[in-house]
Amino acid sequence: MPFITYAQEVKIFNLGDFDLKDSVKTCLVSTSYGKEEYDFNKKGVLTKSVTRYNDTDYDVVYYKYLNDELTEKRSESYRNNVFDPTTSIAHFYKLDSLSNLKITEKIISYEEEFLDQYVYHYDDKGDLVKIVRTNNDGIDETLIEYKKYKGEYTVTYLINNEPLKSIRTSQLKKKNGTVQKVVLTKEYLKGEANKAFEEVFNEKGLLVAQQEFDYNSSEKTFVPTKRTTYNYDENEMLVGEVSKNGDEMTTKEYIYQYDREGEGNWIKQIVRPENTYKTRKITYYSEEVVAKE
Repeated sequence: MPFITYAQEVKIFNLGDFDLKDSVKTCLVSTSYGKEEYDFNKKGVLTKSVTRYNDTDYDVVYYKYLNDELTEKRSESYRNNVFDPTTSIAHFYKLDSLSNLKITEKIISYEEEFLDQYVYHYDDKGDLVKIVRTNNDGIDETLIEYKKYKGEYTVTYLINNEPLKSIRTSQLKKKNGTVQKVVLTKEYLKGEANKAFEEVFNEKGLLVAQQEFDYNSSEKTFVPTKRTTYNYDENEMLVGEVSKNGDEMTTKEYIYQYDREGEGNWIKQIVRPENTYKTRKITYYSEEVVAKE
């Protein structure tokens, strides 16, 4: 089968995940590879997304909710304007909260073939502690462990008792009194260390630096490679990016045009020195209310 699925916590997308705010109803994004369309309900939750590669080839994802919980996700593929059931899948979610929360996700093809089932188990604090995956190849179990030690908080994912990923969060106090959050993520391949990256967030939660690492198996240590720093304006918008990898350095500058005289949402983003750009056409629920009045 052409489907590949990975265990991850059930995610509900909202306006903030798409760098949007206020009462956005739809957002049409034009990019170099095609167009993306997003629909949101009045609570700001994503209900539909479309990725258009050209006039006749596109993918559509529908999201359905009940009492603010995700119940269904359908991914449909269209080629030459014709629906393709062989590459379309549906996700169905069932919530059980009689004791500790448990969410069951079933993935089925549009040809009614069972692909995967994931069961997400949460503890009494609401933290995800176990994911059980079942398919025709058998059963895999991912355990999530939480540890606190000397101000550091580490979450470790183990699949069939082999490490898959670890995320360590700590705080760094600057000389000016501000506190930054430092998140170190290590990824493993077949139980062996593979790569890592460290992210630094300022007091407003904005990513200000990222350091990437490759694993040197002979030295048994992580070696720093690419480091990127980010700058923001007074509206907390990304305006500058500097990356350094060895002796190679690249810079990017981001320029924005807004739909409400410097406020609201950006409708055009220009990236220099490449001079590439992205545009967005946005409609609001509030405009409909005003029009009716």
